[in-house]
Parts: sequence; C-alpha cells; structure tokens
Amino acid sequence: MSGLSAASQGFIGCTGCRLLVRPANGDHPGHCPRCGARLESRHAHSLQVTWALVLAAAICYLPANLLPVMVSSTFAGTEDDTIISGVVYLYTSGSWPLALIVLIASVMVPVGKLIALAYVLVSIQRGTTGGERERTRLFRMVHIIGRWSMLDVFVVTFTVALVQLKPLMEVTPGPGVLFFAAVVVLTMIAAESLDPRLIWDGMKNPEGTHG
Repeated sequence: MSGLSAASQGFIGCTGCRLLVRPANGDHPGHCPRCGARLESRHAHSLQVTWALVLAAAICYLPANLLPVMVSSTFAGTEDDTIISGVVYLYTSGSWPLALIVLIASVMVPVGKLIALAYVLVSIQRGTTGGERERTRLFRMVHIIGRWSMLDVFVVTFTVALVQLKPLMEVTPGPGVLFFAAVVVLTMIAAESLDPRLIWDGMKNPEGTHG
C-alpha cells in the first residue's frame, strides 16, 4: 500500500484545503465540496513556468549583490553600499550577530531557494523515485522561509525614510534593491506555480518518462 498514490486511486487533491476528492469526470473535475476551489489534476505547464521564473530569479541575483542597495550622500561625498559591503561593515563594527542575520537572509536564503527549486524540478523531470517525502518537505520549507527574504528591502526602506537630514545627509535606495526584490518575488511566484503533486508522480512512472 505504500506505493499507492491518490491519483492512482482516482482521487484529486484540492490545492486549497488539501481534501481528497473524486472528480466529477476526467475533463471537468469540478470544484472542491469543502472550500469551493477549482479542482485540477495537475497545473497546466507547471514545470515550464516554474523553470522560467527560477532562471529569471537567478539572472537577477547577480546584479542584486553587485549593485548598491543604498547610496549615502553627505557633505564629504557619496558612498555606495552593496549587501556584501553592508555585511562586512556590520562585522567589522562589532555587530556580528546582525551581520550574520543579513548574510543568511539576503545571500544564503535566496541561493538556497534557487538550488532547492532547481533540485525539485530536475527530480520531477527525471522521474526520480524515492525520497518523495523529503523533497516535499524541502519544497514546503521554501514556502516557509520565503517571506523572510525581504529583510534587506525593509531595512533599506526604513533607513531611507528615517535618515533624511538634508543638506547634511541624504540616503536613497540603490538599483540593487530592485533586483533583490525581483529575486524574492520571482522565487515566491515560482514556488507557488510549481505543483507539488508532480513530485509523487514518479511512483506510478518508475521508468522516468517526464519531459
């Protein structure tokens, strides 16, 4: 019984409330009787859309870390700060716990999300069997930690709003903020667009015929 899936038994899992429902018919499964959500056997073009979003986020990740996220202007000159330079400054100034938080939330978490999503996508396309529970937990973890990836954007926004001491000092957001926000938003949408039920389809297709 451990090799059976809901789909093999004629059920469809509601993506809204997780209720297992028998579809009305194959072409038009109907709606969930509990939450009213539209039932779908699998989201159309889920893999293609998710891959496109993951690749777009990966492209935006490089300028997000190389371009300045905050530009400070004083009577002495202008200083540009990237995410990495901000981490270095926090560490050298003695605030290593805050530097560690920013490093994890702004550098490691986005990379981890991209790697995790790419791993799940590749395993689905290869029809990998075994480890379905672990891959599902990994996918759910991407959802949980995704909301904390906006830490740098919030910090820069509050700093810009608070530190406006013209003409002595002016702080403006840099172009890196836009790319960083794009990375966060794209990975969040990618996680939403991927149908996690595809992870379990390899159980009924052990030869790995996913394209």
